[in-house]
Amino acid sequence: MFAPAAVSRTPFNAASGAYRQISVETGIADASPHRLIAMLFEGFNESVAQAFTAMQQGQFETKGRAIGRSVRIVDEGLKDALDIKAGGKLAEDLKALYTYITMRLTQANLQNDPRALEECIRLMEPLRSAWVAIAPVAANAATTR
Repeated sequence: MFAPAAVSRTPFNAASGAYRQISVETGIADASPHRLIAMLFEGFNESVAQAFTAMQQGQFETKGRAIGRSVRIVDEGLKDALDIKAGGKLAEDLKALYTYITMRLTQANLQNDPRALEECIRLMEPLRSAWVAIAPVAANAATTR
């Protein structure tokens, strides 16, 4: 009884995952630089939410993968996208904030601390909201070049 149910779900899950991956890759290929950063913020929120749920349910492997993905988004995506030379103090402050968020994500993982995850979301939300709010300005600047 268990095996057929597992077998019938496996192809669906694989197809669903492949579709999602193709959708993400297509979205990336067609995205503006502004949209790419917005996608990183969205991915961060999704990963932290997944980690939070997994933590509550005692799914430690899922929690670890989700937090690892969140850390990579911050370190390899958002932090690496900063131009410290051109961005000056603002870019330096963002780099420090991203470093702090990475540390708190790691602590959340090691200590199973949902409050640390909530703090990371709280710290990142004003940046995400501001980034989304400037989308029309960024789109206009790109078309006038």
